[in-house]
Amino acid sequence: MASAEISRVYLDYNATAPLRPEARAATLEALDVVGNPSSIHAEGRRARAIVEEARRAVAALAGVEPRQVVFVSGGTEAANLALTPAIQAPERKTPLTRLIMSAGEHPCVLRGHRFAPEATAIAPLKPDGRLDLDALAELLSRGEGAPMLALQAGNNETGVLQPLVEAAGLVHAAGGIVVCDSVQLPGRIDLAAATSGADFLFLSAHKFGGPKGAGALIAMRPDLAIEAPLLRGGGQERGARAGTENVAAIAGFGAAARLAAAEIEREAPRLAVLRDRLAQRLRETAPEAVVFGAAAPRLPNTLAFAAPGAAAATLLIALDLAGVAVSSGSACSSGKVTPSHVLAAMGVEPGLAAGALRVSFGWASRDEDVDRFVAAFGQALAGLRRRRGAA
Repeated sequence: MASAEISRVYLDYNATAPLRPEARAATLEALDVVGNPSSIHAEGRRARAIVEEARRAVAALAGVEPRQVVFVSGGTEAANLALTPAIQAPERKTPLTRLIMSAGEHPCVLRGHRFAPEATAIAPLKPDGRLDLDALAELLSRGEGAPMLALQAGNNETGVLQPLVEAAGLVHAAGGIVVCDSVQLPGRIDLAAATSGADFLFLSAHKFGGPKGAGALIAMRPDLAIEAPLLRGGGQERGARAGTENVAAIAGFGAAARLAAAEIEREAPRLAVLRDRLAQRLRETAPEAVVFGAAAPRLPNTLAFAAPGAAAATLLIALDLAGVAVSSGSACSSGKVTPSHVLAAMGVEPGLAAGALRVSFGWASRDEDVDRFVAAFGQALAGLRRRRGAA
């Protein structure tokens, strides 16, 4: 007789969030719309109306006008599109000539930009995971022309929130602009407030309950424009991104954006309660565990930690077998557990970093998920220690 299937607990929202029912409904409804959004007949106008309704929702989430939103396939494409010297800004007297990236940026930034290698520099992190502003100021003082800074608002691995306002002040004084990876913010923290100072930001729908395959690059000022699009063709998205819009995914994106905006005042504190409750239970279960970024402001949904001597790969397998899904960090390495460049930039000892786990909550997370994780983690850690003692 087959054993009953273990009910799963999903705690990996920073990798992707479960699709929200409202976003699913909007996506499915849009799949039945025949028209191309660029066509002028009734069917095309109906498809265009779906896209523009979603554009208004995403714009409202960021506190901008709809015309400042360009739909793309996700955060990676948005980073590749935005991180280019070819940015139009009427007031700029000198061209963008160099890119500064924080050491904790997502790989889509570190590898996806369009600057020459010799025109790039890495700004270090402090041990708490925040950007070293003194080091940034020193980097800004070097070189000719105007700089671009790529700075993540909230880190996908540790949840650490960056000093965006202060960093943007330094960059703007040097005549530059700031591109902000804001992928982890919607549904967890007020997006418009948290990205004050950014010139561009980008989002990915699936991180907060929308479908995979939709994202946005948002110009926070209407006079900013990308002069060198990645995709050239029919001139869609006002020439910034050619190709027929993914109407169904964009519809779901809009639905998720409306929910994120409507619920943030109660959702952010709810998620913080879950995170802090987990931290307390973790201290009781594994007092030796180290929480990364604990001294810095963090996203309310994210807890990254390691128990000394416990390998992340072993723990992840044991947790998965117990029906609990978490991560060891960024979900961008084809399922591999690889060393974290973020923790390395924070100066975390490699042996400790090798045990890093990330728990991330979201719209469907509940108190009982914390209890399930703590029980499974405690059992996995005890089993690991027993095997190590017997060796």
